[in-house]
Amino acid sequence: MASTLLSARDVRFLLYEWLDAESLIERPRYAEHSRETFDAALDLAERVATDHFAPHNKAGDADEPRFDGERVHVIPEVRKALQVYAETGLMSMSMDASVGGAQIPQVVASACNAYFQAANLATSAYPFLTAGNARLLLAHGTPEQVDTWVRPMVEGRFTGTMCLSEPHAGSSLADITTRAEDAGDGTHRIFGNKMWISAGDHELAENIVHLVLAKLPGGPPGVKGISLFVVPKYLVGADGSIGERNDVVPAGLNHKMGYRGTVNALLNFGEGAHTPGGSPGAVGYLVGRPHEGLKCMFHMMNGARIGVGAGATAVGYTGYLKSLAYARERLQGRPLGEKDPTRPQAPIIEHTDVRRMLLAQKSYVEGALALVLYCARLVDETASAGSDAERDRARLLLDVLTPIVKSWPSQWCLEANSLAVQVHGGYGYTREYDVEQHYRDNRLNAIHEGTHGIQALDLLGRKAVQDGGARLRVLLETAGETVARARELGGAEAAFAERLAGALDRVAEAAASAWADGDPAVALANATPYMEAVGHVVVAWLWLEQLVAAHGREGAFYEGKRAAAAYFLRHELPRTGPWFDLVASRDRTVLDVSPDVL
Repeated sequence: MASTLLSARDVRFLLYEWLDAESLIERPRYAEHSRETFDAALDLAERVATDHFAPHNKAGDADEPRFDGERVHVIPEVRKALQVYAETGLMSMSMDASVGGAQIPQVVASACNAYFQAANLATSAYPFLTAGNARLLLAHGTPEQVDTWVRPMVEGRFTGTMCLSEPHAGSSLADITTRAEDAGDGTHRIFGNKMWISAGDHELAENIVHLVLAKLPGGPPGVKGISLFVVPKYLVGADGSIGERNDVVPAGLNHKMGYRGTVNALLNFGEGAHTPGGSPGAVGYLVGRPHEGLKCMFHMMNGARIGVGAGATAVGYTGYLKSLAYARERLQGRPLGEKDPTRPQAPIIEHTDVRRMLLAQKSYVEGALALVLYCARLVDETASAGSDAERDRARLLLDVLTPIVKSWPSQWCLEANSLAVQVHGGYGYTREYDVEQHYRDNRLNAIHEGTHGIQALDLLGRKAVQDGGARLRVLLETAGETVARARELGGAEAAFAERLAGALDRVAEAAASAWADGDPAVALANATPYMEAVGHVVVAWLWLEQLVAAHGREGAFYEGKRAAAAYFLRHELPRTGPWFDLVASRDRTVLDVSPDVL
């Protein structure tokens, strides 16, 4: 029976027939690998996700983590799944060889990870946060910090978190008040509270490595005064042994509409529950230079943004496959024009509107997976391309796509989940069917790691205009190359290329018009419509890329690709016109409305 997590055929099409992942083995960084090792990793990921993550997805949702005032309790299946994940080498597969990792390309690792996110978004959060934490410390930590914290995380013995937000600050990190005081012994003492901390406390591992943003006394105001610290749940001895409890404890857990199986905690630092070394405050270790904490943290934040988009994609994808299977099996009604009530009922997939909903889902989730894997391929380019120019170009392109890969799947794969519920009819909103949980789980992703609106401000306020628009220029040049290749093929590909070319022209034009008078308030009043429009254009571009890759190939799989591409380019791409019109006109409706009339 075909998996209802992801389509293995689609994954391999994207990796090998489109993104040419196999060519990466020609580069020194990935020379130890082969197509066989890539396929083995994909097969292993699908098997472990199916056998050890998917079975407790509903149990983790129904029996969410509990805090009894001293300990956080998580269903035992989570610990077992994480042990298998680590023991099979999946935890370390994409980490550097220098710390015991397999150093597999990120594009392959991202495809593997998507199986776990589709199987159980909540349980997969623990190792994925840990991997992001480890990568940050590899980039910005000292050799001692790498040995003390990264190696145990790569081995699966420690888990990691990121502690940014505070109850009063939300996404406004300039307003955090957690402070770090120099202890005079090479460490700092941390005092404050952190909110919305995923995987913030549990007993699933030997230790938890918190990466905490805090301010040193006398530092600059706002974000320029933020520093970064490792604050472990337990102190660690020079020999790596687990020592005394640090003063970081949960004050309580947040109870969410979805993503319930992941602990989400309010953490107190330095409030006196424990006194490590006999002194007040939680022991913290400075990462990087003072007052450069946010710069360091962006290393993890940008990776997390891609990861959130990947999770949204995976949850949308599995919802699509489950609604597709349901539509093939569910008998209801008869074809239009059939007047004989004694004739057998038809599978609902034979009804045109059901096929519309399925095709829309397919276009969203397969387009989103292409976007996620394309960005992962850019990560590989930044790490392994042969020249500085190639690596710099990949960085610029990844930079402009990061807010899109975070936000577009979070918006439109949620819509796919909504359509999956709709395909199921009344059964869709009952707990007996998975799709209602998928919708609840996915709703959080438009908020995680910077809301949709924040990503829109980043796109139009920074990425589209920085360095004279260099990032946007690389994006449009790259998409323009796809248009040229499609035109050469003629037929449907050439016709769709013309549709895309017109939309690409508007990407830069609308940004320029928005900023015409240089007033940020006016330019950014319609940042969200700009994000919607550019996101749709980018996904349309990647559908054209897939059409080019599928050109001349026959079979149901490729016909499905052509149908989904046609749907997106005919039904979805035209949405961008009104969005671009609104941005270019510098419409002031939302800017001028008084809060008093809302």
